[in-house]
Amino acid sequence: MAELGRLLTAMVTPFTETGDVDYPRARDLAKAILKSGSDGLVIGGTTGEAPAMNDEELLQLFAEVKQAIGEDGAVVAGTTNNNTQSSIALSRAAEKVGVDAILMTVPAYNKPTMGGLYRHFTSIADAVGIPGVLYNVPSRTALNMDAATTLRLAQVPNIVGVKEASSDADQIAYVIKDSPDGFRVWSGNDNETFATMATGGYGIVSVAGNIISGQVQKMMGLLLEGDVEAAAAEHLRLLPIFNALFIITNPIPVRYAINRSGFDVGPARLPMIPESAELESFSTRFDPIMDQYAIDLSEA
Repeated sequence: MAELGRLLTAMVTPFTETGDVDYPRARDLAKAILKSGSDGLVIGGTTGEAPAMNDEELLQLFAEVKQAIGEDGAVVAGTTNNNTQSSIALSRAAEKVGVDAILMTVPAYNKPTMGGLYRHFTSIADAVGIPGVLYNVPSRTALNMDAATTLRLAQVPNIVGVKEASSDADQIAYVIKDSPDGFRVWSGNDNETFATMATGGYGIVSVAGNIISGQVQKMMGLLLEGDVEAAAAEHLRLLPIFNALFIITNPIPVRYAINRSGFDVGPARLPMIPESAELESFSTRFDPIMDQYAIDLSEA
């Protein structure tokens, strides 16, 4: 299987003040995140505000980021939604512009059966020649893909792993335990990385990686080296910032944190722009937590 990396950062999409995708800034941000410690990038996911972007914007973003980072890291492109045919079309187009893998998110809103999910994902996987990473995130989709369905999909040759954000420790453990050799389980939540990897998981698709990749990588490295006590201490040190990044809906906090660090990624797009009173309430709680941490992200 393709080695996509243990620490994949779900990258924020930079926008200009007029609301356009800022492609030059996206190239800069991608290179800076890799330099700060990430192995690869998920582009066009929840953190990247993909639901507020059209396919043309996403494809150009995939292409520009991949051109910018080259072989320095993997680009995993968020190409799927609740429409199987459009997901196939975007996945094929993303493959043509050179992405390394696709992120295959459980559909939101239409709530298929487990059998429907299986057919949805196998149809997409069969349409491309690059790896696919499943993404189970019931807090966003209102549908949990159960362990049995994930394990069934793990038998598909080019479905190489899952980003598990169900927060169901037993479900995640059963997927880790019963999946075939080479099938990777990435935590979908920063505050669960330690537990997921301690149970045999492979890594994390991280929001915090946008600002503290090096520190997340350090915690993971300690765990992989077998120094569980030191890894646990590092996890506990990082836990407040992990949780603070979800005080209000992701990606509002992490975009705010990147901008506050001095790396300008511009405003969000509606509907992910809070009112000023909401942002003020958030920042009052967030700023003192952020100030406790060094930020790994810096201008190239």
